[in-house]
Amino acid sequence: MLDPDACYRAMSARDPRFDGRFFVGVSSTGVYCRPVCRARRPKPGNCSFFPSAAAAEAAGYRPCLLCRPELAPGNAGVDASGRLAQRAAGMIEDRISNGLDLDALAQGLAVTLRHLRRVFKAEFGVSPVVFAQTQRLLLAKRLLTDTHLSMAEVAFACGFGSIQRFNALFQERYRLSPTTLRKQRRGSSSLGAFRFELTYRPPLDWDALRSFLGRRAIGGVESVDGDTYYRTLRIEHHGEIHTGWISASPSQTKPALIMMVSASLSKVLPRVLSRAKQAFDLSSDPDAVAAGLGDLAARRPGLRLPGSWDGFELTARAILGQQVTVQAARTLATRLVRSFGEPLTSAPAGLSHLFPTAERLAETSPADIQVLGVVGTRARSIVGVAQAVASGELSIAPGGDPTLLDASLRRLQGVGDWTAEYVVMRGLTWPDSFPASDRGVLRAMQEDDPKRAQKRAEVWRPWRSYAVMHLWRMLEEQHIEDRRSTEDRRPTEES
Repeated sequence: MLDPDACYRAMSARDPRFDGRFFVGVSSTGVYCRPVCRARRPKPGNCSFFPSAAAAEAAGYRPCLLCRPELAPGNAGVDASGRLAQRAAGMIEDRISNGLDLDALAQGLAVTLRHLRRVFKAEFGVSPVVFAQTQRLLLAKRLLTDTHLSMAEVAFACGFGSIQRFNALFQERYRLSPTTLRKQRRGSSSLGAFRFELTYRPPLDWDALRSFLGRRAIGGVESVDGDTYYRTLRIEHHGEIHTGWISASPSQTKPALIMMVSASLSKVLPRVLSRAKQAFDLSSDPDAVAAGLGDLAARRPGLRLPGSWDGFELTARAILGQQVTVQAARTLATRLVRSFGEPLTSAPAGLSHLFPTAERLAETSPADIQVLGVVGTRARSIVGVAQAVASGELSIAPGGDPTLLDASLRRLQGVGDWTAEYVVMRGLTWPDSFPASDRGVLRAMQEDDPKRAQKRAEVWRPWRSYAVMHLWRMLEEQHIEDRRSTEDRRPTEES
């Protein structure tokens, strides 16, 4: 429910916390804007408010060229119907270039098509088909403005079946041709890469996020250099494999991450951008999380929940990390990559390999993994998970159902409570998972009984995954402080 007076006040203040929460259609201009738009404030009587960009366009408004609605951050709700609709929206966004199969979408969400349409309409004000069409057009608008891709490359990357259909729909919806918009292009290429800005709701604790990813970075696959995170990527699209690299660093002027994407990933840019939003948790509402966690989040209100770039990779890493230190798990993962990963050329320093695919490890003998120093049971577990993913029995993808994924994981040999909860938490960027048996969580809570920790964590619902991130960060800060104290007490060479 959008209260016009409250929306107008938020828009007048240009409060970034409301960016992406609603959009305003201005009848005097025929455009719709984000509530943070810097254009002159319209009169209240000329404003209509909509829950999504698709709803604004369905009402006949076209996107503002100044504030660019396609750059608005997402809206990660937590109520049951809202979660379902948001998961559906995430799956549509991630698969935007593959076309929209509503039956497959409903099946993947484990609901009826009728129920999906009903909750989607209630959350976004439009049907899934209209939403998907708007997302394609907004993405096309972004690529036309921010990249040098040809019209054909933009059209097919955004899931249009033909250039003619793309041109006609773009002209119909936005009342200008793609060629006219292309003349306003601001994007540029550097070292064969595209540059994008991914906005978020501040605050975002990039230092903590970078530190978390850096400590777990797999040699050759990921690296952290200063304020910048790098990693290699492999994405399949229509049976074709696309490989390359990305980097991310914070903007110095606005609440956004500056993301560079290698030109080799040009045909799968929609999926790369969608995965980045999940991996860096850019759709989170940090104010809502901080309010729910209370004192626990006071020191780090912008702490995010790192997602994953590839569900199988995350699961394999989680298995390698069972009952060992973060550093030991990182060492084992690096060995796995060097033995079974695919080399990648033309990448920034520190990046040399792609993580092995599920298909590659499904054909591998557990003994070949065991010689890397991996315990036999875990080697067999990795092969078992790889076979389940390769066969389609197990899917760990954005928008997946956390309950179904948890149950599917636990049926596999060598996957227990901790591994399943960890994969659900990060593989789906699920806000309410709690690995109560995690040793770090227990230490930070000063508990020795996982059941008591689980019971105490109930007060953090529905943000228990974020609570875990805060507990881990507390331990990391304590470790740093202890190390500094030890160094301060260490005698100098002169003494």
